[in-house]
Amino acid sequence: EPQILFLDEPTAGVDVELRRDMWQLVRELRETGVTIILTTHYIEEAEEMADRIGVITKGELLLVEDKTALMHKLGRKQLILQLTAPVTALPAALAEHQLAVSDDGTTLTYTYDTQQEHTGINALLRDLEATGIAFKDLQTRQSSLEDIFVSLVRHQA
Repeated sequence: EPQILFLDEPTAGVDVELRRDMWQLVRELRETGVTIILTTHYIEEAEEMADRIGVITKGELLLVEDKTALMHKLGRKQLILQLTAPVTALPAALAEHQLAVSDDGTTLTYTYDTQQEHTGINALLRDLEATGIAFKDLQTRQSSLEDIFVSLVRHQA
């Protein structure tokens, strides 16, 4: 029973069944108090397994932080609205919301910061109604660890 286990790209080139079994073993070790240091290019694995995240780019350690705190601090949320009818252009009254429009005009995406006291969602919904743009569905999407990683690395470039 090691106190610290170093895993360097443990799932590279591993088949799906072996990968699943290996992660189960890693989870069991973690639950017994083993500290696991993992290096991986499979960011979704780090997102699932890690308590703390370190980001290294070009040999430089950019940060080491609690995963939940990192995702809360640097993550963003998106409100995705499926419109009842496509739009070809947004009315000027919606410009302040910095909406992204899908290529086919059927989806609007609003990115907001959950850290802010006022996210702007209420104002956006009021402005959509005032401009006559209706939606049939909405969903939210949280930034993934991969989104945050790409943003950090691009910012350092």
